[in-house]
This record gives sequence, structure tokens and C-alpha cells, in this order.
Amino acid sequence: MPNRPHPRAQSGSAAPASKGPRRRLRRAALVAAALAAAVALPGCAILDQKQRQWVFQPSDRTWGAGLAAAEGMHDVWIDFRSQVTGEDTRLHGLWLPQARADAPTLLYLHGARWDVRGSAPRMRRLHDLGFAVLGIDYRGFGRSANGELPSEEMAYEDARAAWDWLARHGAPGARRFVFGHSLGGAIAVDLAAQVPDLSGLIVEGSFTSLRDLLATFKWGWLPVGPLLTQRFEAAERMPRVRAPVLVVHGDSDRLVPPEIGRALYDSAPEPKRFVLVPGGSHHNTNWVGLEHYRVAVREMFGIGGGRPRAGP
Repeated sequence: MPNRPHPRAQSGSAAPASKGPRRRLRRAALVAAALAAAVALPGCAILDQKQRQWVFQPSDRTWGAGLAAAEGMHDVWIDFRSQVTGEDTRLHGLWLPQARADAPTLLYLHGARWDVRGSAPRMRRLHDLGFAVLGIDYRGFGRSANGELPSEEMAYEDARAAWDWLARHGAPGARRFVFGHSLGGAIAVDLAAQVPDLSGLIVEGSFTSLRDLLATFKWGWLPVGPLLTQRFEAAERMPRVRAPVLVVHGDSDRLVPPEIGRALYDSAPEPKRFVLVPGGSHHNTNWVGLEHYRVAVREMFGIGGGRPRAGP
């Protein structure tokens, strides 16, 4: 996800302080560079490359609480032939099984910047709700196909490869769900719109399209829509989902405004539920809204369990 110029708070813990004006200048420079490339070299691969770098911010780094939460998770490797690049591809993931072999499984799709370990606290809380959880890194993140620059189409393909891995390694007949946070929410919607064997979709802090999100930024008046190569049209794909949909958003989310999360929910077919978490930011809603999650998952999907953990 592109970042707004404000301090970040990670799920269940504070992130390092923002560098303020210096970071804002860097972000403004990225936007300016992308627009300049569009004007000077229309249709050039430079525009696409700049957008992919800015949208995904791929990294093999994470934050402290993520490292701690990832301890004890199982490394998995997913090999497949990419139809996008025509090359053999290997993804890295973290697998957190349940004691019950027939437990429902959930594919976790993270957002921008941090690798999958940064999402380990959320993965553990979802595991506490009763899911066996697989989280993956898209190409360009963490240990997945190092050196590649992610793209929208590649991320969609990576999610599908992970979904197929769950079918092969999960218990026969076990229900499968997909969860996406932020940018990962748009990737989750694309996957959910394609697969016929989905039992439920959960998205948190996500958006209708990248164009709609950019329109809420300070420089949203700029006519960048026609220049976008990474579009993430989640609201267009959502009506094709044929499974229950749970959309969760924090009412204090300053990166993706709650009204955009609500609009994504509005595009979903029934059955569906929208949960607005009081005090939830873009990064801590999963933690602050633990009880909301517990109730919604039980009532919508029939999945129970003990109370989720209260921290990262």
C-alpha cells in the first residue's frame, strides 16, 4: 500500500517514529518521478516500474514484534511455473497448522512494505480463532524469488499458487478461507472472485481500487487515474465472489478512509457483514477489534474457539 505521510503504528505495537518532512519529501519525489516519466515517456516501462516500486515497497525486512511472533512457524516453499513471466517461480511462506487435521484453513495475504513475518501477530490471532494459517510473501518480498519486482498480475498469480498449495496439503474436505490486509485485501478479492471452492473472504483495511484511494490523498486532484498500470479494481471483482464476505475497518484509519472500506463492502453480494472497529487504525484494527473478530467469525462462518491473544 502507498503510505500517507503520518506516523505508523503496527499491529499491537508502536512502529519506529516517522522521519517526518524527510520521508514526505521522498514520497513526493516518487510521485513526481512517476508523473514526469508518464509525460516524458508515455507507455514506457519506466512508468510501470516506478508504480510497482511505490505501490508494493518490496522488502525482506520486518519489525521486532513480527520477528518474535514468527518464531515456531513452519517454513514452506511453493514452486510453480509462472504464466506471467514464463519462468519457474518459488514462493516462501509461513505455515501455522492446527492440532486438528481437518481444521479450516486460511490463506493470509499481507500488504505493502514488510515481509510476511511482519504479519505474524495477525496470523497468530487468526490461528487462535480456529484457523490453520498459511501466510506467503509475493515475489520480491522476503525469501520469495529475490530480485524480482512485484506487480499486480504477479501477486494475483502468487495468491492462486498458495491457494492450490492449501488444497494439496490441507485435509480433504477442509474448508478454505482467504484473508487480505490493506493491499492484500485487493489481492484476496481477486482470488475469491476466481475460485469456486471458497468458504469465506475476510478483508481488513482495504479499498475499492487504487484510483479511488489515491483520490483521497492530498495530491488526489492530480489526473493520475489514466496513467495507472497497477489498478487493483477490487470493487469491480467483488460481485463475482460466491462466498460469505466479512469486511473489517478501523474507524480511525488515516491511510484508507473507512468510507472506502464501506464502499468495498457495498459492492459485495450477500451474505456479508461490515464491522467498523472503534479506535482501530490501519495497523492495529486486528488487535483492537479482537472481540469483534471473534463474534463475526463465529456467527458468519461457524468457527469458534477460545479468546484470541491480546497482544502481538
